[in-house]
Amino acid sequence: MCTIRNKISAALVLFMIFIVSCQKLEELNINPNGVDPANAHPYLLMSTVLTYTGQSVVGLGFGDIAGVMQHTQKDGWSGSHNSYDWSDQNWGGYYGILRNAEEMLKKSQDMGLEFYEGVALIMKAYNYGLITDLWGDAPFSEALFGETGNLKPAYDSQKDIYTGILAYLENANTLLSKNQNEYEGINSTQDVLYDGSVAKWQKLANSLALRYYMRISAKESAVAQAGIEKIAGNPDQYPLILDAAEDATICYIGNSSSDSWPCNTTFDLSETNWRRIKMCSTLVERLQALNDPRLAVWANKIEIPIVVDPTKPDGYDEIVAGERVIAQNVANNYESTFGVPLNLDPEYIGLPPAWSMVPQAYNLCPNLEQAPLNPHASHLNNIYKKASGGLLKSRLMTAAEVNFILAEAALKGWTTGNTAAGHYNAGVKASLESWGLGDSYDTYISQTGVEYNGTLDQIIEQKWIASWTAAAESWFDYRRTGLPALTPGTVVKRNAIPLRFYYGTNELLYNPDKVEDAIAGLEATTFSSTDGKNSPWSKTWLLQGTGKPW
Repeated sequence: MCTIRNKISAALVLFMIFIVSCQKLEELNINPNGVDPANAHPYLLMSTVLTYTGQSVVGLGFGDIAGVMQHTQKDGWSGSHNSYDWSDQNWGGYYGILRNAEEMLKKSQDMGLEFYEGVALIMKAYNYGLITDLWGDAPFSEALFGETGNLKPAYDSQKDIYTGILAYLENANTLLSKNQNEYEGINSTQDVLYDGSVAKWQKLANSLALRYYMRISAKESAVAQAGIEKIAGNPDQYPLILDAAEDATICYIGNSSSDSWPCNTTFDLSETNWRRIKMCSTLVERLQALNDPRLAVWANKIEIPIVVDPTKPDGYDEIVAGERVIAQNVANNYESTFGVPLNLDPEYIGLPPAWSMVPQAYNLCPNLEQAPLNPHASHLNNIYKKASGGLLKSRLMTAAEVNFILAEAALKGWTTGNTAAGHYNAGVKASLESWGLGDSYDTYISQTGVEYNGTLDQIIEQKWIASWTAAAESWFDYRRTGLPALTPGTVVKRNAIPLRFYYGTNELLYNPDKVEDAIAGLEATTFSSTDGKNSPWSKTWLLQGTGKPW
């Protein structure tokens, strides 16, 4: 469902700024026209918590993590996207969302509003999940107490944070288990996810619980199995998102640069942000091999195919009838310079991952300025130039993901109510439906390479494809499974896919003792030695002892 509305008043915006700021304002700075936080209804916080979380999901999964998981590559300002050249990482934005969610929770409890209490717990679980997935150990039980003077909270273990997240979601399921008419005070216009539908929020709580049970399955197999079987075996008590029509998605409004799709050209007239993003060859070539209809929705075909004509004299390079015809020596010179042959595919061409220090020169691009229009590589589909649109959504949780989780669980031999093949097929269908391609399912699922073959590789591959624009989730899967079996590009900071974010400068400066304890709990690897333990290539508790992903 995708129903964001632009109905936030000026007073509400001022209130949101007050809450997000996390500072004790002096009396002189209090806005006399703002909303008094003491009297604010929880729904006034709801849309802020949801939209900021949605922006975070797209910021990760359409940003640098799309580069890590080789969905896209950039040909300008590409270091962090293509080559994992990361430095400082700041989790302040996630804790800002959590402060709002905690305020929403407290007010809901004080006012006896179980719907908002359940929603607040879900959003706390979601954002704490992102924090521990991205960093590892983090403030949890002592977080959000800055106003009481605890400015140096202890770090909880990653294991304990996952346990706490699952407890939040279990509580939310109970709170949201009654009939819609039994809840008071629901303001559907501020619920930009589900229009105030209690049943759909309950499904989201349980679907997220599946995500985190599977997340810990390599370390806590018995706990994960019991949790997934409990949920899958009791659909009346624990309903799930199983239909693409109930995906947890938030659309962009498109009224300003802050509420529009990130690479839109409506507010970026130079088109720089759109032009610098190209499809990655890893994804393009796999989609081509599978005759996947999603490729045409996500990518543009190349504008000008390249044709090598051995009969042409040396140096020949001309546009003829919409094709760039070149002599053999032109192709040979390119390969000797860059170490790879030209890609002569007539339709879709992706940039290889971390291909070179000058990705804008790929495939004889005639324009070597940063973020060029490359007529010989696939840009994103033109829908991504728009500020808003039916497919431009933040995808927090989808039916495709839920079904693939159940497929993996069934493959492990856990009881899920269906076979691994049944869940897998449902996941593929849900993804196609979410991109408006439901009519292609019968043809697509019957193809070699798509038709279920009984392997985890295939389940995770389709889950990776389905995570387009939400690639962080596929990164978290990669870390625990090593799938899909991605290999880094030629010019990367380390010759391995990274595993986590650095603890940032703020923590190192202002909470040094606590963060150093967390860093000590990381496991260094051969790829993290030059960084010390606080490295993207160090292993958190979740991966220690698993032998994954590399």
